[in-house]
Amino acid sequence: MEKNEQHVSATARERESLLAVLEDEQMKSGFVSKEFISAAAESFGLPLSEVYGVATFYSFITTKPLGRNVIRICKSLPCFLKNAGVIIRTVENELGIKPGETTPDKRFSFELTNCIGACDKAPAMLVNDDVHGDLTPSRISEVLRSYV
Repeated sequence: MEKNEQHVSATARERESLLAVLEDEQMKSGFVSKEFISAAAESFGLPLSEVYGVATFYSFITTKPLGRNVIRICKSLPCFLKNAGVIIRTVENELGIKPGETTPDKRFSFELTNCIGACDKAPAMLVNDDVHGDLTPSRISEVLRSYV
């Protein structure tokens, strides 16, 4: 039984390192390609579906190329209660795209995500790694103009 427990432990360690490998690829390439997911599945000895599941579970890992600036608007309860819907519609109108889309010039991608850790500044959004909180429709234009 001890040998079997060691195997389970090794598998858990491998799975933890899978997420790190996917994050590294995301940082390096800007997204995790299907080819990379296949190679990672083979390398880790895991089913392709499991690696794909990990890659698509986390909102900060993407399997498609994104724009130069990635806007992530929080859709969790604190932001929702502070009119995140108005902020979402304002970004849609400003950029002419819906969540999950990228502008034709590849300047912006727009994503909805769960908590970004800025509940005290709700409604909030991330643009790349920059947190913008206490948003109003008029502040959206100002924020977007700063990302050229």
